[in-house]
Amino acid sequence: MSLPAAHLVGLQLSLSCCWALSCHSTETSADFSLPGDYLLAGLFPLHSDCPGVRHRPTVTLCDRPDSFNGHGYHLFQAMRFGIEEINNSTALLPNVTLGYQLYDVCSESANMYATLNVLSLLGTHHIEIRADPSHYSPAALAVIGPDTTNHAATTAALLSPFLVPLISYEASSVTLGVKRHYPSFLRTIPSDKHQVQTMVLLLQSFGWVWISVVGSDGDYGQLGVQALEEQATQQGICVAFKDIIPFSARPGDERMQGIMHHLARARTTVVVVFSSRQLARVFFESVVLANLTAKVWIASEDWAISRHISNVPGIQGIGTVLGVAIQQRLVPGLKEFEEAYVQADKGAPGPCSRTSECSSNQLCRECRAFTAEQMPTLGAFSMSSAYNAYRAVYAVAHGLHQLLGCASGACSRDRVYPWQLLEQIRKVNFLLHKDTVRFNDNGDPLSGYDIIAWDWSGPKWNFRVIGSSMWPPVHLDINKTKIRWHGKDNQVPKSVCSSDCLEGHQRVISGFYHCCFECVPCEAGSFLNKSDLHSCQPCGKEEWAPAGSETCFPRTVVFLTWHETISWVLLAANTLLLLLVTGTAGLFAWHLHTPVVKSAGGRLCFFMLGSLAGGSCGLYGFFGEPTLPTCLLRQSLLALGFAIFLSCLTIRSFQLVFIFKFSAKVPTFYRAWVQNHGPGLFVVISSMAQLLICLTWLAVWTPLPTREYQVFPELVVLDCTEANSPGFMLAFAYNGLLSVSAFACSYLGKDLPENYNEAKCVTFSLLLNFVSWIAFFTTASVYQGKYLPAVNVLAALSSLSGGFSGYFLPKCYVILCRPDLNSTEHFQASIQEYTRRCGST
Repeated sequence: MSLPAAHLVGLQLSLSCCWALSCHSTETSADFSLPGDYLLAGLFPLHSDCPGVRHRPTVTLCDRPDSFNGHGYHLFQAMRFGIEEINNSTALLPNVTLGYQLYDVCSESANMYATLNVLSLLGTHHIEIRADPSHYSPAALAVIGPDTTNHAATTAALLSPFLVPLISYEASSVTLGVKRHYPSFLRTIPSDKHQVQTMVLLLQSFGWVWISVVGSDGDYGQLGVQALEEQATQQGICVAFKDIIPFSARPGDERMQGIMHHLARARTTVVVVFSSRQLARVFFESVVLANLTAKVWIASEDWAISRHISNVPGIQGIGTVLGVAIQQRLVPGLKEFEEAYVQADKGAPGPCSRTSECSSNQLCRECRAFTAEQMPTLGAFSMSSAYNAYRAVYAVAHGLHQLLGCASGACSRDRVYPWQLLEQIRKVNFLLHKDTVRFNDNGDPLSGYDIIAWDWSGPKWNFRVIGSSMWPPVHLDINKTKIRWHGKDNQVPKSVCSSDCLEGHQRVISGFYHCCFECVPCEAGSFLNKSDLHSCQPCGKEEWAPAGSETCFPRTVVFLTWHETISWVLLAANTLLLLLVTGTAGLFAWHLHTPVVKSAGGRLCFFMLGSLAGGSCGLYGFFGEPTLPTCLLRQSLLALGFAIFLSCLTIRSFQLVFIFKFSAKVPTFYRAWVQNHGPGLFVVISSMAQLLICLTWLAVWTPLPTREYQVFPELVVLDCTEANSPGFMLAFAYNGLLSVSAFACSYLGKDLPENYNEAKCVTFSLLLNFVSWIAFFTTASVYQGKYLPAVNVLAALSSLSGGFSGYFLPKCYVILCRPDLNSTEHFQASIQEYTRRCGST
């Protein structure tokens, strides 16, 4: 025997025992049953459960004084009314009548007993175990109800092996939609899955991210709190406090005082109450006793528009109440039907015989005793729930309509098994008072919620519809102007642990919850992406951002352009230098055989002028966007050209000093120096040394165009890499050595004849060279911007101009302005004067 079969055998025995012990002495009311061709069962909470202390399992008798449930009464009447409408209709089920067996399920035991009674074979009190349950014919073809998730789970688990359709009007737990466990379960109330999603969207729409959650004991509250916490956390909402209201809770008891204390300490403005009506009443009575005010209370659908809660004394001071409610629908004619029921002659209750099909909870004395003035008020909440029960009845009727082939105008009256009806109910798609009734694959209705706000504008709360929630996917449509907030100036309350940070400030979490944080500005070069508020992201290489920024900006690419003012000045100065060098070369060529040109070095002067011109041409490479050719040539031409000039200047000064001061003392060395072309050899060797340094520099430490990102955060500086390379420093050091040598030789010749004494001018030019490059390197150590090449050009131009001016301009002056000094006689006289002076010393 299979495990389910074994369970059912046990249930059969339980059913028989319960019937033998309880049913024979109870009374029944004719209102709970109606004969018909096809029988439906209805499970409704006409009374509340007061279990007390039990010492053994017993069936709770529901019809007890002071336990009547007006809400369940309206559901009970909605099913009766719906079946009466269908039986009176000639379109839906012509020539076929529906009957019913209604049960008061005030407790778990009453619900279990009613379910077992539904499963019993028609006309018996026994459940028969068959190898093929598809041909099993229970007392009822379908069951409407029950109300709570706990009751529905029990009933669905018992009915599912027989595939008896169970359509609940109020059980909304997500677990009931799992077809693997409850294949025959359907409902006309939306699943809590959508309710939780709606609540999270409601919290997000007002920016409430710091909340408390309270649920009721049982599957409805506990599973709802669990799902809400999971989805809220995924959406960045923090649950600062959560708790469950136990079944045994009473207003103001120690357990409720503890919940109130923790709610006050949590300092959350928004509290979500995912609770059943009964325990929500206990909770809010405790809230009023604890004087918890100025909060926003989010209601689940079970109590959102319940007068049972809104009638709590003093509840008007608790703050603002928003809620998720099932869509408010009307059952046309239900109110009149209830009024007619009150006025009808119901007769006296009859006994429940052992051969009848009644159960121990098919009696409601209060229902029979109502007068027109005393009947329960049919409020919005009860009307909406009654519509769901009414809709469930019509879903079964439409399933039978298809199964019996009633579209032809007459129904077949064939034998119907529950599983056949279940298939048809799943497929129904019809309009009921402009409302489309159909089910999805999980057996859930494709309907929505109303978003309501409690409005205290009179002696009692009014439930104002402020929006709706529809799916798929779940989305809200709220008119926020309809809400009357409890705060000053009707402002939306805030519920946050930490206020939002300023733009460009990241959230640094302090403590356990990510909603509690400190605000720290993003550093320069980073930005705060709104998709991740907890970490600053670095900008791209070509971007920049100031401190505390939410976005990055493109960097400005800068370099020393041709059209800038400083460029024009430097280009003009360099071009002028080239023109002067060219003009000097022409002038010296014209006066090549004059004493001045010969004393200056003769043809060596053209080599010197050419080297200056070459270095000057290299300066044009500092302007415009750097390229590989300009990076290769600009510094190397300057270094090589100036090295050649300094080599010539050094050897020229050395030669004059040697001739006048040492030729007579070391004649052999002098003759060898002259015969072996010592001056020219020195210039070649010195120049070749610099050329070798430059070639090594270009080969090993190749100057390349570079984009400098580190110096200025908002700029990309285009330059060449030569300034930092060892090759550049080696070439510069070599020129420095030549400068010192030239300076030393010139200084030694400070007392030579006047026409050969170049010490003052050369010393000045070399000092200018030293100062220029010291100034350049000092500037380069503190500034790396776009104008650094201009400083480099200025230093180089000063060195070249200083060298040209110190050596060539005095000679040009003599040639052009003092031709009388450019004569052999004058030079001989100068030499004789120098000889006389040396002889006297």
